Amino acid sequence: MMRLLVFLACFLSSVCVHAQHPLAFATREDYAGVRSQLGRSLLLNGSFTEIKKQVDPWLGRDIDVPTPKDPAGGYTHEQHKSNYTLLFNSGLLFNLTGDSRYADLVRRVLLKYAQLNPGLGNHPQATSSSPGRIFWQALNDANWLVYMGMAYDAVYNAIPPADRQTIEDGAFRPEVEFMTRDLKSWFDLIHNHGVWACAGVGIVGIATNNADYLDMALYGTDKKGTSGFLAQLNGLFSPDGYYTEGPYYVRYAILPFYVFANALSHARPALNIFGYRGQILRKALEAGLQQTNTDGRFLPINDALKEKDYTSNEIVTAIDIAWAAYGPNEGLLSVARRQNRVTLSKGGAAIAAALDAKKAPTSYPYRSVEYTDGAKGEEGGVSILRAGKGSDLTTVVFKYASHGLSHGHYDQLGFSLFDKGAEIFTDYGSVRFIGIEQKFGGRYLPENKSYAAQTIAHNTLVVDEKSQFDGREEEAEKYHGEKLFSGLGTGNVQAVSARDDHAYPDVRLQRSLYLVVLPAGRKMVIDLFRAQSQTVHQYDQAFPYSGQLINTSFRYQPSTSTQKPVGAKNGYQYLWKEAEARVGDTVAQVSFLNGRSFYTVSTLVSDSAQVFLARTGANDPNFNLRREPSVIIRRRGVSPTILNVIELHGSFDPIGELATSSYPAVSGMRLLVDNADVTVAEITVGKDVLLIAQRNVATEASAPQEALVNGKMVSWKGGFGVWVNGKVR
Repeated sequence: MMRLLVFLACFLSSVCVHAQHPLAFATREDYAGVRSQLGRSLLLNGSFTEIKKQVDPWLGRDIDVPTPKDPAGGYTHEQHKSNYTLLFNSGLLFNLTGDSRYADLVRRVLLKYAQLNPGLGNHPQATSSSPGRIFWQALNDANWLVYMGMAYDAVYNAIPPADRQTIEDGAFRPEVEFMTRDLKSWFDLIHNHGVWACAGVGIVGIATNNADYLDMALYGTDKKGTSGFLAQLNGLFSPDGYYTEGPYYVRYAILPFYVFANALSHARPALNIFGYRGQILRKALEAGLQQTNTDGRFLPINDALKEKDYTSNEIVTAIDIAWAAYGPNEGLLSVARRQNRVTLSKGGAAIAAALDAKKAPTSYPYRSVEYTDGAKGEEGGVSILRAGKGSDLTTVVFKYASHGLSHGHYDQLGFSLFDKGAEIFTDYGSVRFIGIEQKFGGRYLPENKSYAAQTIAHNTLVVDEKSQFDGREEEAEKYHGEKLFSGLGTGNVQAVSARDDHAYPDVRLQRSLYLVVLPAGRKMVIDLFRAQSQTVHQYDQAFPYSGQLINTSFRYQPSTSTQKPVGAKNGYQYLWKEAEARVGDTVAQVSFLNGRSFYTVSTLVSDSAQVFLARTGANDPNFNLRREPSVIIRRRGVSPTILNVIELHGSFDPIGELATSSYPAVSGMRLLVDNADVTVAEITVGKDVLLIAQRNVATEASAPQEALVNGKMVSWKGGFGVWVNGKVR
């Protein structure tokens, strides 16, 4: 009874920290379980052996702890990163082998940091309002705290009390006080930086038995709960697990979320952190994995580096912890198989055993999904339409979410397309060569804001050559898109429609995307883009794509000897105008080849338009941008309704020198009805006639609808109806 009363007093007053080390990354019982599995699992053994290979050469050797001076990619930056990884792994090996040399390595290096850290000022390469001390930005210092805190906790019992005091006062205290005092507003920010900061300070609090640190990490520097780790869990995820900065950044933030939650589950189990907010961390991980392509790469929304995939260390760690916290999950098992390594933890050992015992699914169970955005799910969202299976999977990504904090882009109603594992219609992602010192110290390059974030770099509508919200983050953060209707599933027709009323001052935008599989199996995306205004504007629809131009249905004037940029600002200055055409009263078509498949954009031009074939690279003397092509279709008018069809067709066999179905099948496109309430479009595809009818206002899914088309009444239910040759598809 007394033990229970003491525990409750500790929890309710938040002044006690469980002092049974280790408990930050794993407990004694967890390590005992891992030890018992070593020798039984090839995957677990391989992961254990790989870490030993990295750590053992440094046993008994001096480890450099240099005075910080270099930006990302430079020697001191990389050495300090290497140090915290080395110490974390050494702490794991100490608990699994009992070899005191691993604990001594951690002790010796942390004593060096205890000498270094008290004398550090802001990093000499700091360029932001959140400078670091050990690294150029405080975010990296928070990374250091996370891993060093877990390393210290892992060997805590093997370090003499005097050395522990030196380490806690010299290595950790200066960093914690720097973040929670000097960078107080940054620490309390609801942002991925804040997540790392809270995790770092909180894990150090657990490792050093410091309840003050832990309470600040949980509830903010003022301990009122408006900031801190719980506020991060409340503010950065929608109720269904969508992370507001996008999938690339949930990949980065998921590690501190999971490792700190894991530590809390040991140190403050009464919090039930893995059950918090309806198991929000489970939802977040699964949502993040659904937002990957079949090659495991994260869908490029906002500031994304396209090379990152779910084999990254962050996802390996999160999956292993999730397996232990939430139980077995076949989908996670498929990802773990491709990761081909596990953490030396309870969950990692369990996954390794499961992979030994059964054949893992060949791929993650992708499906069509929708995610709301915002803490209450009231700030737009992202819809992902999928058709096909395995290597033949087609994925349409439609973004109508909030801006995405400081990593957001100006692309309301933006679209991208993936097919057969390749990105077809592209989102640029970010302009950054992370870890490469020669490229602006590994930081985001200037072109990240001036091109990659601008509207013209995305597949959406640009009005008067201006980016949405005039390219102002503080304005964009006020608004979000609004879904009008959707119909997802595994059928032959999937659709989503959303609107935005604020991206441009006097233009209301609505975009509807349909992923349709025709009776013969041909896939296509129908794109209806409506712009409503009271005055004349220039409307540019850009189709950045990946592939080699094959053919156009119109003649163009190429710029073979000299080239000029398409425009002067808002991202246009980075696009070379490689060719130009004028088209009118036609279906204009552009076909290109990606890998072994053909793709064609067909656009209805009922009056006149200009077409630009463009490519990034203008005004880029440092070659910071990838050279990527784009088709830009320009119209002038008051309130155009733009009808596009994207065909996925044919194949090319370079070995057999054979191309099949390389020409598009779309031969006719018409808008039969178009008003504020209803739009009806007709598309002729070979011998098939495709009819699409939609409501242009929000409507209930079961509400009966009708429209008079060519003298006949067409009826459907909900937001849309699709017919092929007069039959409901």
